[in-house]
Amino acid sequence: MNMMSDPNAARKDWLGLLAKSPVDEVVRFWAALSITPEHSILRAPEIGGVMVRGRAGAVGAAFNLGEMTVTRASVKLADGTVGHGYVQGRCKDHALHAALADALLQTGAAEAVEAGLLTPLRAAADARKEERAAKAAATKVDFFTMVRGED
Repeated sequence: MNMMSDPNAARKDWLGLLAKSPVDEVVRFWAALSITPEHSILRAPEIGGVMVRGRAGAVGAAFNLGEMTVTRASVKLADGTVGHGYVQGRCKDHALHAALADALLQTGAAEAVEAGLLTPLRAAADARKEERAAKAAATKVDFFTMVRGED
């Protein structure tokens, strides 16, 4: 599904980025923003579990792969905007920061949060991806067939 046909595509993108980013990066870039929005906590960060489902080869019948620990939180800004944060693991600060960022990205502060938080998180994620690719490339074996001149 392309971003043009899905009105929530941008929000899905930033929620995914916030959830997948390491908590130390989220906290560091958040602190650099120096934004402390007035908010109330709708759902305090809580730890729970979700069932992860999979499909063999991305096709066929779905099956239960196993459980994963997640932490979720919800906040409401003073203007009434609600933000949610769901992250893998047991870090309550990570879920709370994700919820605050989600709420702010739906307001007039979106440009500042995009530039100060999401852009550096994307750059860090790209750097990690390139590092993994370089490590994988270092183990690549090129197989070739030599043609013998006897035939």
